Amino acid sequence: MRFTFPIAATIAAALLVISGCSTIKQNQGYIVDEALVTSVQPGVDNKDSVQKTLGRPTFAAQFDADEWYYISRNTRQIAFLYPKAQSQGIIKISFDPRGNVTKIERRGLEEVVNVRPLREKTPTLGRNTGIFEDIFGGVGAFGSANTPTDSAGGTSTGRDGPK
Repeated sequence: MRFTFPIAATIAAALLVISGCSTIKQNQGYIVDEALVTSVQPGVDNKDSVQKTLGRPTFAAQFDADEWYYISRNTRQIAFLYPKAQSQGIIKISFDPRGNVTKIERRGLEEVVNVRPLREKTPTLGRNTGIFEDIFGGVGAFGSANTPTDSAGGTSTGRDGPK
């Protein structure tokens, strides 16, 4: 059987498109060793022994340095689509003020949240100005005797905040 040029080109194009739809799997974060994680015991271990056993945490809580998090995530992405989390593990270790382990918690995929931007625009506080006000809004405002001043004696338009 002989292929003509249009059929061969169609088959080649289809194979090229299909090969572009490959799956990308990615592992991110802490690699969990169950034997090491189960060896950490509340009331027995402290920050130093946890760090020697599990390594440095993925991050410590921002407002409470007595909570450490070890996070791992496996994602899958098809071609150019957004990656989707297939599995996730969060190990949260809490310490008392003296640095001793008080609690070990585990969480999983239920903590994943998909955040989508609103129409590719982030809403902000402030004035909504049009293009004409952006271009011509400052005409006549410079050098005016009625320009408001701030407490330091400088001019203040309210747009850039205090200077």
